Amino acid sequence: MTLLSPADTRALAARLDVAPVKSRGQNFLIDPNTVRRIVRLADLGSHYHVLEIGPGLGSLTLGLLGAGVRVTAVELDPVLAAALPGTVGERLPEVADQLTVITGDALRVDIPDDATVLAANLPYNVAVPLLLRLLHELPGLDHGVVMVQAEVAQRLAAPPGSRVYGVPSAKLAWYATARVAAPVPRTVFWPQPRVDSALLTFARRDPPAGDRQQTFDVIDAAFAQRRKTLRAALARWAGGALAAEAALTQAGINPSTRGEALDVEAFSRIAQALH
Repeated sequence: MTLLSPADTRALAARLDVAPVKSRGQNFLIDPNTVRRIVRLADLGSHYHVLEIGPGLGSLTLGLLGAGVRVTAVELDPVLAAALPGTVGERLPEVADQLTVITGDALRVDIPDDATVLAANLPYNVAVPLLLRLLHELPGLDHGVVMVQAEVAQRLAAPPGSRVYGVPSAKLAWYATARVAAPVPRTVFWPQPRVDSALLTFARRDPPAGDRQQTFDVIDAAFAQRRKTLRAALARWAGGALAAEAALTQAGINPSTRGEALDVEAFSRIAQALH
């Protein structure tokens, strides 16, 4: 079998004398069917260059390489990073040269800017900033599928007006459309996490008009005081309630509206009016 079974995963970990480290968000994927589902949702073609974050022992890496694509895997743990090419060489020697491994923190290391697809079991504690960083710094990143905490997936995909719509939802919408594709049971991980997981798919979209950072500043200010009207929430940032009201009116938005009702295009209009 090319893919790692639960027994294969534990045997490989024992051979490398490694154990999952909670502080690094390591919950190793041990279910081949979940790997196949991620690969299917990634909608891969032979010309794609896939970026994988946190490959761990290589469960998903093997599935991606088996689909005939080039893979760059970024792994924080130096022992796991060093072992990954050997695992691929043993199980998929015919495509071992299609794998590149980068050792380091995915929030900080340089990542090849020709990556076109993201497929990853993201560490839950950095999933949102990492996804936003990759979409910002890799303009060729066209689409992807990531496994994240279920609550985070719901927030990222939430539409305006939703109870869980907020900063992550609005900022991700600058770059992409997103949806929760499927729940993931805890039993597919070793060790089992204490939270539920889900698969989130996204597809790149054209960003709104206006400046990204100015729009993100408006989003941060609008949700910093979620229960307040935009007139009140943006007052300090805009230079006063009257200035905030004028900008909102110019942007075609009722000043008594709350931030949770606005889409990213509306936030962009507010930023343009304020500047």
